Amino acid sequence: MSLSPVEGVALAEIESGGDAGAEKGFVGRSPGQLAWARLRRDRTAVVSGAMLLFFVVVALAVPLIEMAYGIGPREQFQNRLDGFGMPLGYAGGVTGEHWFGLEPGLGRDIFIRMVHGLRTSLFIAFAAAVITAAIGIVLGTVAGYLGGWVDAVVNWVTDLTLAMPFLIIALALTPTLALRFYGQREAVPPAFQIGVLVAIFALFGWTSTARLVRGQVIALREREFVEAARAAGAGLGHMLFRQLLPNIWAPILVSFSLAVPAYITSEAALSFIGVGLTDETPSFGRMIYRSLDYLQTDPAYVFFPGVTIFALVFAFNLFGDALRDALDPKSSR
Repeated sequence: MSLSPVEGVALAEIESGGDAGAEKGFVGRSPGQLAWARLRRDRTAVVSGAMLLFFVVVALAVPLIEMAYGIGPREQFQNRLDGFGMPLGYAGGVTGEHWFGLEPGLGRDIFIRMVHGLRTSLFIAFAAAVITAAIGIVLGTVAGYLGGWVDAVVNWVTDLTLAMPFLIIALALTPTLALRFYGQREAVPPAFQIGVLVAIFALFGWTSTARLVRGQVIALREREFVEAARAAGAGLGHMLFRQLLPNIWAPILVSFSLAVPAYITSEAALSFIGVGLTDETPSFGRMIYRSLDYLQTDPAYVFFPGVTIFALVFAFNLFGDALRDALDPKSSR
């Protein structure tokens, strides 16, 4: 009798572990519990997961941090700058009051702007990842299960989306929308800028998830457990969301974990070239862009945001790789 992938994962784990698996207490656990046990044993996953948890907690606690720190992201401290606009003191003006120093020229506090920038980056990345995953799951599942003209249409739309140049459209679409709704003299609200970025990422980012899910569904739709549910009179919604999706959650989860850091770097890159967020909204990309003029005179200005975004993306990628290994029953890790 053919088994579903979920049942096969559990069976493969039990068979490969044998008596050793029984000694470790893995026998009788669900695939999710087996993956969680492997993830907890992986030191890379534990360390990267702890780093991600720290970043998420900091992003969620921004109002409390700002209240305790006593400085806002738009406050300027011109009295702490010299005649050339450079921060007084060492390492870009690092003091007990300004932990990471001040921005040259404007005199804004780097630490509090980095905290706000972290919240902005994570919100955009998670919102875009959730939307793209939802679109990709729905389209990929429907196309893979129904096939025929539905599959052909979804594939055609996917190919069309992949053929469109992301950077060129982002360069053209972002300022066009801002001018359309706010004109040349009005200030564009940060919420509108963030919404445009999320929409652009969602417009282009769903294709990989859709193709991944479609391939998995095509491999499952002729299995015996699907045929049995179909013969029992199960409706389309039941077949898609109760029979098929529970058996492909692992690759979807891995894809989601790897999409988040990609959107973080994409947002920073667009903000760096002046397409994403403006200077009024704290952003890693804008901070790094402004720091280029001070690489020799104030290297601390680029050091702190550069190291932070590197650590954030690196931790996401490490955790995504560890998650993929944990969800793979044949993994040796």
